[in-house]
Amino acid sequence: MVKILDGKIIRDKIQRELAEAVSKLSTKPKLVIIQVGNNPDSSAYVNQKKIFGEKIGVAVELCKFDDSISEEAIAEKIEELNSDKGTNGIIVQLPLPTHLGASKLISNIDPNKDVDGLTPTNVKKLLEKDSRGFVPATAKGVLALLDYYEIPLAGKRIIVIGRSVLVGKPIALSLLARDATVTVCHRQTKNLSEETKRADIIIVAAGCPGLISTEYVSSGQTIIDVGINLISGKKFNEEIGGKKFVGDVDFETAKDIVEAISTVPGGVGPMTVASLFENLLKAIKML
Repeated sequence: MVKILDGKIIRDKIQRELAEAVSKLSTKPKLVIIQVGNNPDSSAYVNQKKIFGEKIGVAVELCKFDDSISEEAIAEKIEELNSDKGTNGIIVQLPLPTHLGASKLISNIDPNKDVDGLTPTNVKKLLEKDSRGFVPATAKGVLALLDYYEIPLAGKRIIVIGRSVLVGKPIALSLLARDATVTVCHRQTKNLSEETKRADIIIVAAGCPGLISTEYVSSGQTIIDVGINLISGKKFNEEIGGKKFVGDVDFETAKDIVEAISTVPGGVGPMTVASLFENLLKAIKML
């Protein structure tokens, strides 16, 4: 029988551990989120962070700007937060409006407060296997899911489908740091099914619902589905109200073939927020 990799179990465990750690601190930690515009999905993700922060005793402050805000104004706010001793972590909620340079703005964040792990300094530390850096939350969540279920990584052939700066590339780098043999595939990859069938582990972050079906998988494999795709249908309690999300994997057919598989929702998603706050507690120890 297939093993279902449930991120909610691990999230709840991390939540308890973080709440205990926060209760022992002399001051209440603070995470500041910079959001531009009124993207409803972004607002929902910000709300999830607020809820998690409240549960563990962390203050989550939202700095919200209109779409018309200039890059310079946001950069000034980031510099102010960098200097604020009461701010332990800073994130820029993505995506940003097209007139704003996300990479440029993120690079202004103090690397010691960059709990999303996206500044050049932290990317370099990830490349160099420097444990003092912050691993981006989704990549950190994927590793935590695999570790909890004792799925070995060293020496394993792993396919990562998707090469985004926020998800695919950090996952690949994190796996390389754990001595896995990693291949990154994308929309230009030829004979994708031949690549995926040879893998021990498939991690899919392509943003394409149902991309991985029976013709792409083999028995004995582990599949981690990072995809979040909106389709019409009933809502899930773990997700944004009134919308239904599915992954990049055709779960119902793949689960009958592979050895282990994560679900959407409930797999990597819950781990991402928990991992962000793990980074925040790490930041507090570094300051």
